[in-house]
Amino acid sequence: MKTNRHLMAVLATAMLSLATSAQTITGKYDIPKVPEWAKNAVFYQIYPQTFCDSDGDGIGDLKGIISKLDYVKSLGVDAIWFNPFFDSPFNDAGYDIRDYYKIAPRYGTNEDAKRLFEEAHKRGMHVIFDYVISYTAIDHPWFVASQKQEKNKYSNYYIWTETNWVDPPMEFAGQFVKGYGQRNGQFMRNFYWCQPALNFGFANPDPDQKWQLPTNHPDVMAMREDLKNVLRFWMDMGADGFRADMAGALVKTRRVRGNEQFFNTNENETKLFWREIRRLLEKEYPQGFMVAEWSYPSDALDDCFHVDFFHWFKGYNDLFQKESWRILNGVSEGHSYFDAEGKGDVREFLRSYMDQYQKTVGKGYISLPMGNHDNARLGNKRTDKELEIVYAFGFTMPGVPFLYYGNEIGMRQLPTNWPQVEGAYQPRNGARTPMQWSQDKNLGFSTGDANKLYLPVDPSPDAPNVATQEKNPNSLLNKTRRLIALHHSEPALANYAEFVPLYPSAEGQDPYPFVYARAAGNDVVLVMLNPRAEASDATFPVNIAFKRTKLLAGDRFPITRNKKTGNVTISMPATSYAIVKLERSERAEHLGCLRVVGAESEGPTLVEGAPDALLSACLHSHANGCQKHQQDDDSFLHHLSDSLLIWSFRIL
Repeated sequence: MKTNRHLMAVLATAMLSLATSAQTITGKYDIPKVPEWAKNAVFYQIYPQTFCDSDGDGIGDLKGIISKLDYVKSLGVDAIWFNPFFDSPFNDAGYDIRDYYKIAPRYGTNEDAKRLFEEAHKRGMHVIFDYVISYTAIDHPWFVASQKQEKNKYSNYYIWTETNWVDPPMEFAGQFVKGYGQRNGQFMRNFYWCQPALNFGFANPDPDQKWQLPTNHPDVMAMREDLKNVLRFWMDMGADGFRADMAGALVKTRRVRGNEQFFNTNENETKLFWREIRRLLEKEYPQGFMVAEWSYPSDALDDCFHVDFFHWFKGYNDLFQKESWRILNGVSEGHSYFDAEGKGDVREFLRSYMDQYQKTVGKGYISLPMGNHDNARLGNKRTDKELEIVYAFGFTMPGVPFLYYGNEIGMRQLPTNWPQVEGAYQPRNGARTPMQWSQDKNLGFSTGDANKLYLPVDPSPDAPNVATQEKNPNSLLNKTRRLIALHHSEPALANYAEFVPLYPSAEGQDPYPFVYARAAGNDVVLVMLNPRAEASDATFPVNIAFKRTKLLAGDRFPITRNKKTGNVTISMPATSYAIVKLERSERAEHLGCLRVVGAESEGPTLVEGAPDALLSACLHSHANGCQKHQQDDDSFLHHLSDSLLIWSFRIL
């Protein structure tokens, strides 16, 4: 008995070590505190000006969107995010808002917006709008008043220095515009010169710079209240929440330079404001949903937002747009992981992602958007099969999936010589082109003349379109629908289910394929992705016992499990993927069945399919002097069984 206890303690210690590894599947998960409808939601992003034109003027509109809601519903999505549809001079495609309370006439009327919300709700879908509050248009009435020489209510709604003749301190170099309007001062811009920054105050105002107002200045507080009323207006009209543009950089600071000021100023005061907004929603609109463009989930999900877009970081580029000809920003160079050449590496992405994921589990959702209006299209020299692998990744990772319009049919990134309109420079100009509905005139987007279109449509004879793909059950469109349906039907693929990377897990390993597990209680799914155009093999540990795998989506290939080591070996064909469910044996119906082999012999003892979390949970009491548990192996096992009733045991 003593020998067996010693052997089991050694084994349990080894299993405890494994339990601390990122490769241990436990099935445990925490559902973040979000509105009920959003717990496992999938979103579809619509760019209003290029989705559907109902009146033939060449620009998409709200009535056009309403006419296509049945199609959007057919995708299986739960909600829609609309890019800005407010009145604007359109120097930045509508992100420069001139009137927060008015729909831009080219899109329709406020009544059209109300009907859009109602029609979406009739179909069981929710809607969120773009809440752009870090800046306004340069001809917004607030700014028109702010730039006047005479002091008025709006003078401090924006950030102005005290004189045109003295530049701000060097840490603000390039961030101010001088010589505009009657006022003797320079105003802080946002991304473009024509986007004056709203004044949320300074977290650490410089006493020598009187223009740096504290965050509790009465004028700053008044401006914030006006913005809260904007939110109430659209929520009262029927919106279900919002996506906050550039959410992390509202409150300014002296400690941040360059482009970082547009994304995260690392100041707690910005979080305090968003917590106010969250409390407002929880009190007045308890089903309201908050999405951030922050890209720092540990900040954004710190009791602020429900979701954060995690795409303004190098790891995201490593996945989809590392090449200079893909990202088109003039500075990047490298190899995307999701590319047939197979020269990318997923590990840098995983390092950044896991750091944020582990800090935010249960607090909110990280979103890795499948394209958006600010990046080149995913369909940038990728085949439909390659895009299917990208979407298999997107719909099986934890967090809230966001699918950019047209990506479901594989719309392509159009050339760099495409017209650059309304501040959309490359690659954005080639990613915001009209939705391709059919082979009809203008690919079904508009009945207007081609020269009137917001942007030209894809001129290729084989340009993908909805009508053609609807007829083909194996089209990218229908495969995307099936992936969305799978996301909803499998508990282990829920937005909140556990995520466990399995391969690659160490330096020196071939970076292909990428393998991870998703788990929720007893349900476990393996996702295996090989985007490169050559076969890839991998061996990795899976700490639970299973008798077979069930293919849920993707390709068939050999999957074998070594019962002695628990290792799984796969041999994946070129450009392939598989989503498989692990089917458990009856005695391992939860997270494994403890099988102690050779317990009565002098030879080595082996644990096969043992639940690591179980052994690690019990080791503490067994190895720290509890005499009751050390009487014999049977009582030890009996104690474990009593302590964790969900486990099944069998001693062979």
